[in-house]
Amino acid sequence: MWLFDEWAEQHIQQAQKNGDFDNLPGYGRPLQLDDDSAVPEELRTGYRLLKNAGYLPPELQDRKDALQLKDLLQGIEDSDARHTEIAARLRLLEIKLRQAGLSTDFLHQGYQPQLQRRFSKTGK
Repeated sequence: MWLFDEWAEQHIQQAQKNGDFDNLPGYGRPLQLDDDSAVPEELRTGYRLLKNAGYLPPELQDRKDALQLKDLLQGIEDSDARHTEIAARLRLLEIKLRQAGLSTDFLHQGYQPQLQRRFSKTGK
């Protein structure tokens, strides 16, 4: 075990002896652990710390940003001046994700938003 793991384990055991974990929300129920089997064992502690602190790996942050840009585009009319800029940023993120070997299918989940926009324009 790494030094940090040993230190953490000692503190956990001491807290258990003191009863610090009794009465916590979820006490007595099974833990729902993340599957980190794809992460090398020596990196798991670091990844867990970063995840708990709210940090994402760059490719996951890019995926999150792409979803946010997609949502923005759905709320903006094609004639809006911001539409072109946001669409270009989204295309660049999509290229970046593909170059990293990640699927971008999550950005093209169907035609429903396009159909809704199309029909809302012609139905006026």
